[in-house]
Amino acid sequence: MQVAIVDFPATLVAALEHRGPESLTWQTTEKFVQWRRENGMRPGIGNTYGVHYNYHGHVLPEDYRLDLCVSVQQPVAPNPYGVVTKTIPAGRCACVRNIGSRHELAGPRYLHEVWLPQSGEQLRDYPMFFHYVNVGPGLKDHELITDIYLPIK
Repeated sequence: MQVAIVDFPATLVAALEHRGPESLTWQTTEKFVQWRRENGMRPGIGNTYGVHYNYHGHVLPEDYRLDLCVSVQQPVAPNPYGVVTKTIPAGRCACVRNIGSRHELAGPRYLHEVWLPQSGEQLRDYPMFFHYVNVGPGLKDHELITDIYLPIK
Protein backbone atom coordinates (compact mmCIF):
# COMPACT_ATOMS: atom_id res chain seq x y z
CA MET A 1 0.00 0.00 0.00
CA GLN A 2 1.25 3.46 -0.83
CA VAL A 3 1.04 5.85 2.10
CA ALA A 4 1.18 9.60 1.53
CA ILE A 5 1.74 12.15 4.28
CA VAL A 6 -0.66 15.05 3.68
CA ASP A 7 -1.64 18.27 5.42
CA PHE A 8 -5.40 18.01 5.76
CA PRO A 9 -7.15 21.41 5.95
CA ALA A 10 -9.65 22.23 8.70
CA THR A 11 -13.02 21.22 7.25
CA LEU A 12 -16.41 22.42 8.49
CA VAL A 13 -18.92 19.57 8.28
CA ALA A 14 -22.54 18.77 8.91
CA ALA A 15 -22.44 15.61 11.02
CA LEU A 16 -24.93 13.00 12.13
CA GLU A 17 -23.63 10.96 15.04
CA HIS A 18 -24.21 7.22 15.14
CA ARG A 19 -23.90 5.55 18.54
CA GLY A 20 -24.61 1.88 18.99
CA PRO A 21 -24.22 -1.35 17.02
CA GLU A 22 -22.33 -0.99 13.76
CA SER A 23 -24.95 -3.20 12.14
CA LEU A 24 -27.46 -0.34 12.56
CA THR A 25 -25.43 2.32 10.77
CA TRP A 26 -27.69 1.88 7.74
CA GLN A 27 -30.50 3.54 9.76
CA THR A 28 -28.31 6.54 10.53
CA THR A 29 -27.17 6.64 6.91
CA GLU A 30 -30.78 6.74 5.67
CA LYS A 31 -31.54 9.59 8.06
CA PHE A 32 -28.45 11.49 6.90
CA VAL A 33 -29.31 10.97 3.23
CA GLN A 34 -32.81 12.34 3.89
CA TRP A 35 -31.34 15.43 5.60
CA ARG A 36 -28.98 15.92 2.66
CA ARG A 37 -31.86 15.67 0.17
CA GLU A 38 -33.98 18.17 2.07
CA ASN A 39 -31.04 20.58 2.23
CA GLY A 40 -29.93 20.32 -1.40
CA MET A 41 -26.78 18.37 -0.53
CA ARG A 42 -27.05 15.79 -3.31
CA PRO A 43 -24.02 13.63 -4.23
CA GLY A 44 -21.35 15.85 -5.71
CA ILE A 45 -22.14 18.77 -3.40
CA GLY A 46 -19.69 18.76 -0.52
CA ASN A 47 -17.21 16.05 0.37
CA THR A 48 -18.61 13.07 2.25
CA TYR A 49 -16.71 11.78 5.30
CA GLY A 50 -17.01 9.14 7.98
CA VAL A 51 -15.23 9.80 11.28
CA HIS A 52 -14.54 6.37 12.82
CA TYR A 53 -13.94 6.78 16.55
CA ASN A 54 -13.01 3.16 17.22
CA TYR A 55 -12.20 1.62 13.85
CA HIS A 56 -8.85 0.19 14.89
CA GLY A 57 -9.96 -1.92 17.81
CA HIS A 58 -12.65 -4.26 19.01
CA VAL A 59 -15.44 -2.41 20.75
CA LEU A 60 -18.67 -3.52 22.33
CA PRO A 61 -21.66 -2.91 20.03
CA GLU A 62 -23.13 -0.28 22.35
CA ASP A 63 -19.81 1.65 22.33
CA TYR A 64 -19.45 1.87 18.55
CA ARG A 65 -19.22 5.50 17.29
CA LEU A 66 -19.30 6.97 13.80
CA ASP A 67 -20.02 10.47 12.52
CA LEU A 68 -21.46 10.66 9.01
CA CYS A 69 -20.43 14.02 7.55
CA VAL A 70 -20.58 16.29 4.53
CA SER A 71 -18.48 19.41 4.13
CA VAL A 72 -20.44 22.66 4.35
CA GLN A 73 -19.72 26.36 3.91
CA GLN A 74 -21.66 27.55 6.97
CA PRO A 75 -22.94 26.14 10.26
CA VAL A 76 -25.96 23.86 10.14
CA ALA A 77 -29.31 25.22 11.32
CA PRO A 78 -31.13 23.31 14.06
CA ASN A 79 -33.07 20.45 12.52
CA PRO A 80 -35.23 17.48 13.53
CA TYR A 81 -32.64 14.98 12.23
CA GLY A 82 -30.02 15.85 14.83
CA VAL A 83 -27.44 16.93 12.23
CA VAL A 84 -24.94 19.27 13.91
CA THR A 85 -21.94 21.35 12.89
CA LYS A 86 -18.47 19.96 13.60
CA THR A 87 -14.97 20.51 12.27
CA ILE A 88 -12.50 17.92 11.09
CA PRO A 89 -9.33 19.61 12.36
CA ALA A 90 -6.36 20.58 10.24
CA GLY A 91 -3.20 18.57 10.59
CA ARG A 92 -0.84 15.99 9.24
CA CYS A 93 -2.30 12.67 8.20
CA ALA A 94 -1.09 9.43 6.71
CA CYS A 95 -3.39 8.64 3.79
CA VAL A 96 -4.06 5.55 1.69
CA ARG A 97 -6.54 5.19 -1.15
CA ASN A 98 -8.86 2.21 -1.46
CA ILE A 99 -10.53 1.44 -4.78
CA GLY A 100 -13.36 -1.04 -4.52
CA SER A 101 -15.78 -2.21 -1.88
CA ARG A 102 -16.02 -0.25 1.37
CA HIS A 103 -16.65 -3.43 3.35
CA GLU A 104 -13.63 -4.90 5.11
CA LEU A 105 -11.18 -2.20 4.00
CA ALA A 106 -7.52 -3.22 4.34
CA GLY A 107 -6.20 0.34 4.67
CA PRO A 108 -7.13 1.07 8.29
CA ARG A 109 -5.54 -2.11 9.62
CA TYR A 110 -2.46 -1.59 7.46
CA LEU A 111 -2.01 1.98 8.69
CA HIS A 112 -2.36 0.99 12.36
CA GLU A 113 -0.61 -2.36 12.44
CA VAL A 114 2.07 -2.15 9.74
CA TRP A 115 2.78 1.42 8.68
CA LEU A 116 2.51 3.27 12.04
CA PRO A 117 4.94 1.04 14.00
CA GLN A 118 7.52 1.26 11.19
CA SER A 119 7.07 4.96 10.45
CA GLY A 120 8.33 6.56 13.66
CA GLU A 121 5.18 8.72 13.63
CA GLN A 122 2.79 9.18 16.54
CA LEU A 123 -0.99 9.38 16.54
CA ARG A 124 -2.70 12.72 16.96
CA ASP A 125 -5.71 13.07 19.28
CA TYR A 126 -8.32 12.68 16.56
CA PRO A 127 -9.86 9.50 15.16
CA MET A 128 -9.26 7.96 11.77
CA PHE A 129 -11.59 9.32 9.11
CA PHE A 130 -12.56 8.36 5.59
CA HIS A 131 -13.27 10.59 2.61
CA TYR A 132 -15.82 8.81 0.44
CA VAL A 133 -14.59 10.33 -2.82
CA ASN A 134 -17.60 9.15 -4.79
CA VAL A 135 -21.05 8.51 -3.34
CA GLY A 136 -24.55 8.11 -4.65
CA PRO A 137 -26.94 5.65 -6.19
CA GLY A 138 -25.86 3.52 -9.10
CA LEU A 139 -22.20 3.11 -8.10
CA LYS A 140 -20.89 -0.44 -8.20
CA ASP A 141 -18.49 -1.77 -5.55
CA HIS A 142 -15.53 -1.85 -7.94
CA GLU A 143 -16.04 1.87 -8.72
CA LEU A 144 -15.91 3.12 -5.13
CA ILE A 145 -12.98 5.35 -4.09
CA THR A 146 -12.20 5.90 -0.41
CA ASP A 147 -9.30 7.90 1.01
CA ILE A 148 -8.42 6.76 4.53
CA TYR A 149 -6.78 9.33 6.83
CA LEU A 150 -4.85 8.53 9.99
CA PRO A 151 -4.15 11.76 11.92
CA ILE A 152 -0.50 11.97 13.06
CA LYS A 153 1.58 14.54 14.95
